[in-house]
Amino acid sequence: MNLSDMLSYADIGQLGKIAGVYRCDCNGNSKNELIQSILAQMSRHDVFDEQISSMQVEDLRFLNSLLFESRASYSLEDLIARVQQSRFGEEQQAKEQTQEQAGIRKKSRKKAAAPPPPPSPRDIIASFKHQGWLFNGISGPGRYLFQVPHDLKLRFREALKRRFSDGLQYTDEPPLYRDEQGLLLDDVKTLLHFVYHNEIQLVSDGSMYKRFLQQLLDLMGVQEEPPAKGAWRFGYGRHFNHYPDRFSLLYDFCCSSKLIAESEGILSVTEAGKERLHKAPSQAELEQLYRYWLKIYRGPVANLLSLVHWVHTLSGEWVTVQSVRAALTPFIKTYYYDEPNAIFETRLLKMMTHLGLLRIGEHPLYGTVMRMTKTGSLLVEGGASNLEAQRH
Repeated sequence: MNLSDMLSYADIGQLGKIAGVYRCDCNGNSKNELIQSILAQMSRHDVFDEQISSMQVEDLRFLNSLLFESRASYSLEDLIARVQQSRFGEEQQAKEQTQEQAGIRKKSRKKAAAPPPPPSPRDIIASFKHQGWLFNGISGPGRYLFQVPHDLKLRFREALKRRFSDGLQYTDEPPLYRDEQGLLLDDVKTLLHFVYHNEIQLVSDGSMYKRFLQQLLDLMGVQEEPPAKGAWRFGYGRHFNHYPDRFSLLYDFCCSSKLIAESEGILSVTEAGKERLHKAPSQAELEQLYRYWLKIYRGPVANLLSLVHWVHTLSGEWVTVQSVRAALTPFIKTYYYDEPNAIFETRLLKMMTHLGLLRIGEHPLYGTVMRMTKTGSLLVEGGASNLEAQRH
């Protein structure tokens, strides 16, 4: 539902609170006047942008987590968890500052006021309700669910796009750039062909022996080096400590799609894999590979979907990686030893390039630049249906 629909279902008490936030001058006892006044105020770009610009970064992260999913409703528990996930250590820092100041007071015996604690998740959710950004209704026996108006989601995206775009550096096309469209799907067949024609032995942990891995990596469309022997390795996937990132994703996808199977110390091609060997890569398979990457990586990178959408939105033209990094890294949470910059470079841009979603180039004046591919834009916007439409 859109904002106007949800306002019509809201009670007059909530409408009054929303009207107060937007300083509406109307009859507070008339539901119709309240709705019309709220809609008039919220339709103004300056009012909307003022609300966005006054938000703390943790609240922007919470808002961002609601903008790109297809789901229509959220439970209170889900929203509370999202608020907590949007605080990248701010609560702990506030607690440490309070404890530190308490220690100073004890030593100096001065009664300095402690800083106020951050708003609770329930307070943040209530604030979003009072601003007309969240509405709750009943679904099922007594279970309250919350919704964001569909048209507001689109307006939030536009408002955040304007905010992010203020700091972006767009450029002309670089003389050299990487474009890996189609290569990962070609390498699905390369992997299947190699496994089919060779008896691939596995070590006790399920990974390939180094000689097989090196032979396979040499055949890939994009060259990668296997992790150094004994070197510390951190990544995502079933054999990440043995396989480089791109090959690890490719291997896991083939296992998940049941094209290859690990059994009794041998890697083999399944019947489905044999069928795939005789087929050309399809647009549907490209979408499956893209969705599989999101599935594997969105555990460590909780807001991966929104980050992909923002890269797509901000990189319609050639733009410097550094300027996009500055806009998006405040929304990336550290994952164990993966810092936001490393996640942005290695887990996001690098993998989007391998998937053929993104071009990466070197500009003589502006350094590293990037731009979404047409296929990447169609895939992020609508999946296989858009890709099929492009073909016809």
